[in-house]
Amino acid sequence: MIYTLRMFNQKLLEECSNAHGVSGFEGEIRDLICRELQDCGDLEHTAAGLQMCHYEAGEDAPTVSLIAHMDEVGFMVQGITPDGYLTLVPLGGWWNHTLPSQRVLVKPRCGGSIPGQIATKPPHLLPEAQRKQVMTDDALFIDIGASSQQEVEQLGITPGCPVVPDVCMQPLALPHRWMGKAFDNRNGVYCMMEAMKTLCAEKIGCNINAIGTVMEEVGTRGARAIPAEMVGDIAIILEGAPADDTPGQSALCRQGVVGQGVQVRLFDPTHITPPALADFVLQTAAEAGLPHQAAVRRTGGTDAAACYAHWQGIPAIVLSTPTRYIHSHNGIIDDRDLCACCDLVCAIVRRVAALRLKAIDFVS
Repeated sequence: MIYTLRMFNQKLLEECSNAHGVSGFEGEIRDLICRELQDCGDLEHTAAGLQMCHYEAGEDAPTVSLIAHMDEVGFMVQGITPDGYLTLVPLGGWWNHTLPSQRVLVKPRCGGSIPGQIATKPPHLLPEAQRKQVMTDDALFIDIGASSQQEVEQLGITPGCPVVPDVCMQPLALPHRWMGKAFDNRNGVYCMMEAMKTLCAEKIGCNINAIGTVMEEVGTRGARAIPAEMVGDIAIILEGAPADDTPGQSALCRQGVVGQGVQVRLFDPTHITPPALADFVLQTAAEAGLPHQAAVRRTGGTDAAACYAHWQGIPAIVLSTPTRYIHSHNGIIDDRDLCACCDLVCAIVRRVAALRLKAIDFVS
């Protein structure tokens, strides 16, 4: 059966991308998932911060879990200098080349947002050798325009406040292309919600757990806290993966090209997809006529890393939307890749339900 690509829900992706949710502070994304999935099943918010929605098809039906981490890379205020600057620590992996002069929002515990800028000592005042070096974390600071520690504290800013990129999603000049923040991993959150809504509306004969995890960017911590019984028979991890189609990268073996479909990850240093599951997913994508790209990664990792250690070895696979410039203030995606990812999830679950497949069926 050939599936037609779904309509792209621009408003929902904008909400996902624009929401603020650095590691450990995922509340806005949790609320968004609750709103979108309130009619899909039983909602549960765990002590670890996970947001889960369970759709029940029946005790004997197979169970598929759709897993997407809610957090984005960001920063935390480490301290306040006497003259009103904020020192910071990164939450997640940043390439510091991208940071100087970028706008950010500091989020006081009392609410609201305080605009500022990541700053460094001006290059005019640096020795020649230092001008060519990447600035280290302790050489970066945030300038909110204050002149004293007291002024900063009067705004409600204290050590421990989260800091997020000050970016709103926007269309690019070419159709289907979008620029915004946090596509790693609001791509995955979007796909999880859209697929869950589609499958529940079909009253699919498969139990589904939609799980938003926390703190993936600081070591896949939330995925380790998923109860084993909630993972079920198969886990599909939904991600925003780095695209490899920009200048300076080899054109001989590109596996994450923006606009060429959902990326099906077969390997990264933290997880090897079970061969039977990989073949099943690739065959499903081909038969459904969905554009897809198989990927074998030398670097990186996802919540699938929790599979063997914490989920009793449940078969797991990572589906991603290729994203240029992840872990920076602005990423670029193609909404057709996003739709292909959603549709592949639905095609996989439909086939699992039709064949009534269990975890053991993917052991090669």
